[in-house]
Amino acid sequence: MNFDNQTSPAILSIIPVPGIPEVKSGDDIASLVCRSIEVEDYDVVVVTQKIVSKAEGRIETLNENDNDGFALLVDREAKRILRRRGSLTITETEHGFICANAGIDRSNTDMNTVVLLPKDPDRSAYKIRASIARQCGKEVAVIITDTFGRAWRNGVTDVAIGISGVGAILDLRGSHDANGRELVATEVCIADEIAAAADLVKPKSSRIPVVIVRGVSRKHFRESSVKDEIVRHPNEDLFR
Repeated sequence: MNFDNQTSPAILSIIPVPGIPEVKSGDDIASLVCRSIEVEDYDVVVVTQKIVSKAEGRIETLNENDNDGFALLVDREAKRILRRRGSLTITETEHGFICANAGIDRSNTDMNTVVLLPKDPDRSAYKIRASIARQCGKEVAVIITDTFGRAWRNGVTDVAIGISGVGAILDLRGSHDANGRELVATEVCIADEIAAAADLVKPKSSRIPVVIVRGVSRKHFRESSVKDEIVRHPNEDLFR
């Protein structure tokens, strides 16, 4: 999908949603969102992976100090092991994500438990979006996020691991820059940009698992998926 990049700049509102209770297996995330904030058409509802995984029962019991058990769980959840260094394992998951320890999370979980990635984050995002439409009567997009590191750069940032209703990639190839030069390789990962923006208003200690990003241009609202647009095919990957 091509869009000319010479448009008026958007003004975004990034709104944390406080008051969402601890999520348990079987909880309806859409219902929790609709009870906590009045959503509007064309909002992007950004949801942390952890509460999606908890609602879907993707939780394993594991002793806090059982490092061998954790390593076995990482091996089970990984499609492929890329690198190991001490307790850190860089893996490729069944989703195609390259991440640490198969995305298994020990932080902000109940004692002696770990949280696994959702089985199908794109489908999870679609289900939340459809349920919000039914319960709130609003057409929104949903992005499920997780915290990833980046090769060659220090620090972590939130990225999209599942989306519904918003385009993952803005393809600017064939449009022109401010000097009139044609862009030949520019593809912007809109979904990751929204995910990172939402993370600015939910510090890790805040217990705010949902953020509304309001004001995203309507031209970005379309059917899409992380699997089909963001995950790079191995044939195009120079480093695997």
